[in-house]
Amino acid sequence: MRVLALDYGGKRTGIAVTDAMQIIANGLTTVDSATLIVFLKKYFAQEQVEKVIIGMPKTLQNNDTHGTNLVVAFIEKFKIEFPEMPIETVDERFTSKMAFQTMIDSGLKKMDRRNKALVDEISATIILQGYLEGKSF
Repeated sequence: MRVLALDYGGKRTGIAVTDAMQIIANGLTTVDSATLIVFLKKYFAQEQVEKVIIGMPKTLQNNDTHGTNLVVAFIEKFKIEFPEMPIETVDERFTSKMAFQTMIDSGLKKMDRRNKALVDEISATIILQGYLEGKSF
């Protein structure tokens, strides 16, 4: 079974997923947040998912950010739509900056680095990889 990670935002949500053995995190896609529940219903019907990891935005002082309430509201909606699916939140501090740096390190041109959907997908991958690494200790 796979683990799916979400980098939820007001406009877009980056999505990453593990391989079936839960060893490697891969970017899956980015979807409009307004259509995320529909996307997840289709995905869950096609793939076996054990758990969903959701990035929780926090400040350096571990306080809520402007995005925290959005994520909390989405989690409540998720629980109603998918009551049997386990979810876990993880700290997503610095994932957008790490995603942008990953884009630079991989040699993406400046125009390609402006693609916010790609940043969101890479952020979800970083969230998921961090979860996998933490789980292995």
